Amino acid sequence: MKRTHLPLNALRVFDAAARHLSFTRAADELAVTPAAVGQQIRALEDTLGLILFRRQTRGLELTPEAERALPALREGFRQFEDAIRIMQQGQGSNTLTIAAPRALIAKWLTTRLAAYARNAPQLRFVLAALDGEPDFTEANLDLALHFGDAPSAEGVHGKPLGPEQLVLVAPPDMPADAPRIAHPLDPDAPGPFMADAGLALDAAMAGLGPALVPALLAEQALASGALTPLAPPQPSAAAWWLSAPTPQWRQAKVRALVAFLAG
Repeated sequence: MKRTHLPLNALRVFDAAARHLSFTRAADELAVTPAAVGQQIRALEDTLGLILFRRQTRGLELTPEAERALPALREGFRQFEDAIRIMQQGQGSNTLTIAAPRALIAKWLTTRLAAYARNAPQLRFVLAALDGEPDFTEANLDLALHFGDAPSAEGVHGKPLGPEQLVLVAPPDMPADAPRIAHPLDPDAPGPFMADAGLALDAAMAGLGPALVPALLAEQALASGALTPLAPPQPSAAAWWLSAPTPQWRQAKVRALVAFLAG
């Protein structure tokens, strides 16, 4: 029998009736009427083409075929329950799976999550590295953050963290004529090329040259004095976006975290 044709509800009724050897007690367990249990059993017998119960003076008795099948059926139900638990573990109310660029995780997100967790210690965060826009069809994510344009994938909605700026930063003692580090957001800079803005920021902190990076990435380094701005910030056409498919936005845990991060 094909999986799509499996009479799962009737098998559940059969399991209850087999445990109690009584349609009445099975009905009590399932919160239905004894007549409904009897109908399900008769329909299952018709589908399978065999008899499952025989009526005796002392009640019901399983046929040998039904009795032999019960252990496998109950093991199947246990595996269904295990599968449900596995799915719920990934998207349970106490677990948040978040994808973001490595630089954002290291230089901003972990600090914000630590602050958030102080008032929600039951939460467990699962962080995944993200390059480019998130693909929610390939990963089991509650939320993603990326730098760029608003999400464009069908069924995915986003909220910006706020207007972003690009800031030119360098260590306080860096020579004024040091060549600016190049990276995808500043590809025409004359200095060495880095694969992303996070690496450019690390290189600037190491003294390799100034770097023009999103202000959010440089926030901690500027606050600590490890870097200093060399010019007024300039507006960025791109922004940091929090994005997720519609079903994830319905989750209270996602809405609460988004409100905190974007607040």
